[in-house]
Amino acid sequence: MKIGVLASQGAFAEHIAALGELGVEAVPVRLPRELDGLDGLIIPGGESTTISKLMLDYNLLSEIKNLAENGLPILGTCAGMIMLADKVPDSRVEPLGLMKIGIRRNAFGRQKESFETELPIAALGEKPFPAVFIRAPVIEESDEGVEVLARLKDGAIVAARQGKLLASAFHPELTGDLRFHQYFLNMITENGESGRESTAGERR
Repeated sequence: MKIGVLASQGAFAEHIAALGELGVEAVPVRLPRELDGLDGLIIPGGESTTISKLMLDYNLLSEIKNLAENGLPILGTCAGMIMLADKVPDSRVEPLGLMKIGIRRNAFGRQKESFETELPIAALGEKPFPAVFIRAPVIEESDEGVEVLARLKDGAIVAARQGKLLASAFHPELTGDLRFHQYFLNMITENGESGRESTAGERR
């Protein structure tokens, strides 16, 4: 299995390290041609306006959207969740529009309001997950086809799944707990599917 991690900006190195601990080949993705042959893609946390601009500048936005629509599994964390959404109230961000979710950016305030909490996620087992929130968004609305995986105590949705798309408001790569990454890998191999044909066009 080969997983790409968008390396335009943000916490991509931590995701690569987590996948390495799980024995999975992980490669940074900065150019469209580096999307070839991937079994899955992670869009990490960072600054969503910067990630959006770089994806447009390097012709990654349309390529990733096309691949996702043809079955490429994608995990988006924090800013990556914003990029997966189809409703983002910020004209500076052009999202992929793949998940039927509406996002509120910086839902908990600025950097000093960052926090960690033990988050119940039934899909990961009985043990709570040590979720790290840094200038995190929340999901404010979702369609019927979206499965809510986790909520905070106040009901705010902070993790969800739609088919082969997985989104979290928190940073699973910043903990020593690999269960969320393993859940994503399990998604990829569901129904006996462990790979795909690349449908991308000519790459630069």
